Amino acid sequence: MASAPRREQSRQLRAAQDLRIVRIGVIGIGVMGSNHARVLAELPGVQLVALADPDQNAAGSVAEYVGCGAVAGHRELLDLGVDAVTIAAPTHVHHSIALDCIAAGAHVLVEKPIASTVEEGHSIVAAARRKGVTLMVGHVERFNPAVEAIKEALAGEDILSIAITRVGPFPPRMSNVGVVIDLAVHDIDLIRWFTDSDIIEVQPQLARTLAKREDIALLQFRTASGVLAHINTNWLTPFKARTVHVATKRKYIIADLLTRQVSECFDYRADGSYSVRHLPVGHAEPLRVELSRFLDAIRSGEKPAVTGEEAVASLEIAIRCLNGNQVAAHPAARRAAR
Repeated sequence: MASAPRREQSRQLRAAQDLRIVRIGVIGIGVMGSNHARVLAELPGVQLVALADPDQNAAGSVAEYVGCGAVAGHRELLDLGVDAVTIAAPTHVHHSIALDCIAAGAHVLVEKPIASTVEEGHSIVAAARRKGVTLMVGHVERFNPAVEAIKEALAGEDILSIAITRVGPFPPRMSNVGVVIDLAVHDIDLIRWFTDSDIIEVQPQLARTLAKREDIALLQFRTASGVLAHINTNWLTPFKARTVHVATKRKYIIADLLTRQVSECFDYRADGSYSVRHLPVGHAEPLRVELSRFLDAIRSGEKPAVTGEEAVASLEIAIRCLNGNQVAAHPAARRAAR
C-alpha cells in the first residue's frame, strides 16, 4: 500500500494536471468551428490562442466575439505555440492539416469524418502514435445525454436489433459529400459503440433525387456479435428527426435524440401487456462534454473518448456503403429532368 506522503504527492500531481492551462486553437471557422471557439472560450483551464481560417472576415468576427486572435492558416496558428488544436475545416483537408499539427507536437481533435479515405485516416492515426500526442475524433453524437442514457441502459443486455432514423431537409452547405458521410457515419459509429462489436455485413440502398450525391440511404448491417441494424437517412424530410430503437432479449428502448427523451419497455407478460419507464437524461451540451473529454485526455495521457482507430473503422463502413451500391438517380428525379 502506498505511504501517506506518496498518496499526497499523487494527489498534488493530479491537482496540478487538472489546473494545467492548455493553449489551444481552432482551425476552420464555419458553423462547427465557431461553436468550438465559443465552447473553448468558456471552459476552465483553457487559453484559446487564435482561430485559423482563410476567410479572415469570418475568423476575425468570431475571434472578436470570443476574445482571441485570428490567423489565415494552421501553420501560422502552430507558430504561436499551441498545445492542441481542433480541426473543423472541410474533410478533404483534414489529412494534411492533421499531419502538420501532429508533426508540430500538438494534440489534435479532428471533426468527423476523420479523413476523406481510410488510407488517410490510418495515416493520421499512425502519425499521432509515433509522435505520442492525443488524437480524438469529433463524433459528437456519442456525447448526447440521450445516447449516453441508451448506452447505460444496454449494459449487460443481449442486443437483438437497432434501428436508427436520422432525416432532415437538404443543407445548402453540403456539396462534396452525401448523406452517408454527413449523417449516417454518426449512426454507424453508434451501432459499433452500442454493440461493442465490428460491422461485418453491409447491405446499402442509395439514391439521389435533388442533390449531386446520394440524398437517400437505407442501410442494413450485421455485427460480428449477430446484431441486426438499420439506418434510415435522407435530406428530403422537411423537418429534423433523430430516433433510436433498440430491441434486447429483456426490453425495448425508444429514444428521441432531439428532445432527449428515452424510455424502455420491459416485463413482458403473456397477455401482451408490459411496463414502461422513462430513463433519467442529463442536460449537458454534447459539444461541451466532447471538448472537455478531449482536454481530460490531454492532461491525463489516457485513451480519448473516441479514438482515431474507432473513427477509421466507422469511415471504412461508410465507404463500403458507398462502394457497395451504384448510386443512381431516383426514377422521380429522372422523370422531372425530362
